[in-house]
Amino acid sequence: MASYLHKRDNFLLLQTLIGATVLSSSARLLLPGLKQQLLCMWDPRGWAIAMLLHVAFSEPVFYWAHRALHRGPLFSHYHAAHHFSHVTTPLTAGFGTPVECLLLTLAMGVPLAGAFLMGAGSVGLVYGHTIAFDYLRSMGYSNVEVISPRVFQAFPPLRYLVYTPSYLSLHHREKHSNFCLFMPLFDLLGGTLNHKSWQVQKDVYLGKDEKAPDFVFLAHVVDMMASMHVPFVLRSCSSTPFNNHLVLLPFWPVAFAFMLLMWCCSKTFLVSSYCLYGNLHQMWTVPRYGFQYFIPAAKKGINQQIELAILRADRMGVRVLSLAALNKNEALNGGGTLFVNKHPDLRVRVVHGNTLTAAVILNEIPSNVKDVFLTGATSKLGRAIALYLCRKKIRVLMLTMSSERFLKIQGEAPAEFQQHLVQVTKYQAAQNCKTWLVGKWLSPREQRWAPAGTHFHQFVVPPIIGFRRDCTYGKLAAMRLPKDVQGLGYCEYTMERGVVHACHAGGVVHFLEGWEHHEVGAIDVGRIDVVWKAALKHGFTPV
Repeated sequence: MASYLHKRDNFLLLQTLIGATVLSSSARLLLPGLKQQLLCMWDPRGWAIAMLLHVAFSEPVFYWAHRALHRGPLFSHYHAAHHFSHVTTPLTAGFGTPVECLLLTLAMGVPLAGAFLMGAGSVGLVYGHTIAFDYLRSMGYSNVEVISPRVFQAFPPLRYLVYTPSYLSLHHREKHSNFCLFMPLFDLLGGTLNHKSWQVQKDVYLGKDEKAPDFVFLAHVVDMMASMHVPFVLRSCSSTPFNNHLVLLPFWPVAFAFMLLMWCCSKTFLVSSYCLYGNLHQMWTVPRYGFQYFIPAAKKGINQQIELAILRADRMGVRVLSLAALNKNEALNGGGTLFVNKHPDLRVRVVHGNTLTAAVILNEIPSNVKDVFLTGATSKLGRAIALYLCRKKIRVLMLTMSSERFLKIQGEAPAEFQQHLVQVTKYQAAQNCKTWLVGKWLSPREQRWAPAGTHFHQFVVPPIIGFRRDCTYGKLAAMRLPKDVQGLGYCEYTMERGVVHACHAGGVVHFLEGWEHHEVGAIDVGRIDVVWKAALKHGFTPV
């Protein structure tokens, strides 16, 4: 299953290889006039021929082949993987075995080949037919109705000429009807038309019985390169952990243009969905990039976007909304307290997930450690980590220039453990400490003060760069999702498939436990072990 999910671009690669082979062979053997046709920008005869072949060949061949794939061993060997996800998305439109990819390529290629063989091909036909085919395929899998039921009521024959997303979703849910490629006419002729199709399409379009996600993770874009890692942009890229590949550089100007557009006029949008224990979980993204969170003038606009997302989730009936790293920045909104105080009647629970993040970091520290060096010591996570470790009689060197903040945190610790919290103001103080907990970005010069063999545990965004070869670097706090997760065909930023940031996992645990409190503001140190045990109970595992 994982190999299929990892190679969802095979359909495109197969089309490219077959197209190049056919064109090369035709140019040499079959079509002496092929070059003239490829120089022609438009030929209406070619469009007419392609349309005729699509209706007379592609549609019926796909229909009968699709029905055959739903029978006995053919389904289990070649088609079951395509039905793995009950939630259709454009990403799953080209997701299938090599046999299914060949079938789609045949359905798409024959009309084009026929037009060229009859001497009516053109450049416009090649691009136009391909774009139209891919659009209809993706539209059907989009799970969003784009055609008003009033159009079908005004012109009833149209419902047999073009399918809808709800028409296709019925096939994915019930499997024994609605087999057509794009035209329900062939289901009608074959006796496999699901007669609920039009009523379901109307109900979906009007929003009746719309199921809201149970849990939402409100993410944000890290930088320009990472913006191309989202599932609906580059599928091959998003199916593996993010890295700054050279192949992405040519797309940078396009990503920059979209950033400006998003900054000006876009709203929170859906990135992906997955299912856990039968509950629908979604990831939404605030259209803001990492650097924008540190621009004072952008603070108000970012908080408005987050607030709108929370209110939208509240109206939809979402039970828990978890905030990603910078969306809960203390300087931005007090770790989410701004929204909870402003809207005291929220039904949706707002969660920063940092309690589980702290638990993950703390459980990574070896049991024999006697002292640690902590940067970002007065942040939400730094404070909780320091207070937890001092109770374990571990000496915590807290790097902070503010004696007032240090004394405030030290005062929160029980009197008998306060001596284990030590304020330091320079990195030199940690030159004999081999356990660094990094909550503030470290330059190469600052990292040089760590002794050889140091391990850097991280809770800083973006993560620090590993300059020292004689030291080891941990990744951002994360947990592996339970094995029951379905439909997760992408990687969350630099994480492996099926691994999410700890704050994401913390929100999921909050939902699964049915906790009714908001988890915002300062971390309750007394709940760190409670949340950790709850995560393990539900099948989450440390990475």
